[in-house]
Amino acid sequence: MALMLVKFDLKKRVKLAQTVWFMYWFAVLAGVLVFSMGLFFKIELRKRSELMDNNESHFLPNLLILMGLIACGMNVFGGKVCYDSLDPAKFVKWKPMLKNFLVFCVVFNSLLFVTALLCFVMRFPLQFTLAEGLRNGMKYYKDTDTPGRCYMKRTLDLMQIEFRCCGNDNYRDWFEIQWVSNRYLDFSSKEVKDRIGSNVDGQYLMDGVPFSCCNPSSPRPCIQLQMTNNSAHYSYDHYTEELNVWRRGCREALLSYYGGMMTSIGVLVLLVTILEFGVTVGLQYVNSSLSTLANPDDPESESEGWVLEKTVKETFTDIMAKMKAMGKGVKVEEGDEAAVATVS
Repeated sequence: MALMLVKFDLKKRVKLAQTVWFMYWFAVLAGVLVFSMGLFFKIELRKRSELMDNNESHFLPNLLILMGLIACGMNVFGGKVCYDSLDPAKFVKWKPMLKNFLVFCVVFNSLLFVTALLCFVMRFPLQFTLAEGLRNGMKYYKDTDTPGRCYMKRTLDLMQIEFRCCGNDNYRDWFEIQWVSNRYLDFSSKEVKDRIGSNVDGQYLMDGVPFSCCNPSSPRPCIQLQMTNNSAHYSYDHYTEELNVWRRGCREALLSYYGGMMTSIGVLVLLVTILEFGVTVGLQYVNSSLSTLANPDDPESESEGWVLEKTVKETFTDIMAKMKAMGKGVKVEEGDEAAVATVS
């Protein structure tokens, strides 16, 4: 017995074809949307390419772009088929390829659903990518004269200003690295010598942060140097809310921004997936209702349409039987080739 069997007359078939045709062109716009979201996401990631320079971070936007392009082409073809289905003479030329096209649609819709899930799951590896990228970026902040790293200072400063953040986890991360270039240090100064000598790695460490960490909303001038020395500033206590630098770390800020973007894209792709499954079912009804006309020479005759010609269990059993038959056929061919090789 067919799954979700529906009886059609000419009026219902025409209405079905017109509805599915309209849905297909709406799905074309949805494909353009998926492509646009992937392109926008890729552009946003490229803005921080110095901090996320790996293939994993660009995999998802590239996948969205590819799925969007395939969706546009596939839906244009499906819309054309539905339009021609209003004329049985035109529909005949599409009929031999419809079965394979419907199988392709099911596979594509499944991949689109997986893409939507990846938008939610990829948030976790993104967190580690950001942590590593920010750590390396802060390490190279001072290398303004080194080729390939000379733009890192500008990148980090603009990022901290834009996202209102400081450091990797917090502002204290800057205390643990040398972020001032040696060319701007007076090595004849006792203070510089003492700071470098007190560090096993010979780095110039200090309790200060770059200017881009300053919060412009603070009522007092920014205190970015000697931040833990209360006596160095009037009416100041670094243990209280008097700090006038951003307290949130940049990893958290970037993860919130890109994670929110990925979640929104995931929801939209999920809605597009539902639409794609809907038009696939609609095209299956169009195909089956035209294939079962009681009198093919009479377009006004009644017909039946279905999602599956058999039940889910029977369909699954048939697929498994075909796969087993294909496997046996391959084994027989391999056996024949082995026999021929032996005789030779």
